[in-house]
Amino acid sequence: MEYDQLAGRVRAFRKLKGFTQQELAAKLGVSVAVLGSLERGTRKPDPKLLEQISETLHISYDELTSDKS
Repeated sequence: MEYDQLAGRVRAFRKLKGFTQQELAAKLGVSVAVLGSLERGTRKPDPKLLEQISETLHISYDELTSDKS
């Protein structure tokens, strides 16, 4: 999956679950800048961070990272 596709999925699921960037970043223990760069596709995603995101948003890792619709 391309970074920009993953970025869009992270952003979409965050919004769908009702989190602001600030709220999700705080729950993940990362800065808003880190989450923002991930959502823009300018940061290489760390698999452990993606696992944390999927757990926090109550979605599966595959659901977050799959490029299949």
